[in-house]
Amino acid sequence: MNTNEEMLTDLSAELDKEFGAPGTPERAKFDEEAYAFYTSQILLDARKEAGMTQSELADRLSVTKSYISRIEKGVITPSVATFYRIMHALGMRVEVVKPIV
Repeated sequence: MNTNEEMLTDLSAELDKEFGAPGTPERAKFDEEAYAFYTSQILLDARKEAGMTQSELADRLSVTKSYISRIEKGVITPSVATFYRIMHALGMRVEVVKPIV
């Protein structure tokens, strides 16, 4: 029987093994895809929390519903400016904070 300690693995080592070490093209590709997915989930959750459809959000931003859909699926990553516009349209704000060292 495995203990919890035996079941834990080093996530960094697993990422290195699966997607290459940091700084390699393979890892950079993985990181970009992970950021796109994370961004898509933030925006999808924020839109749903605001009770807004993709069409309604698209209308507020003067973009197509298809554009919003592609962002939410992680197919494309919006520019920083567009990300801020989307968040503002959803009645949210973005804060950038320095970590406490």
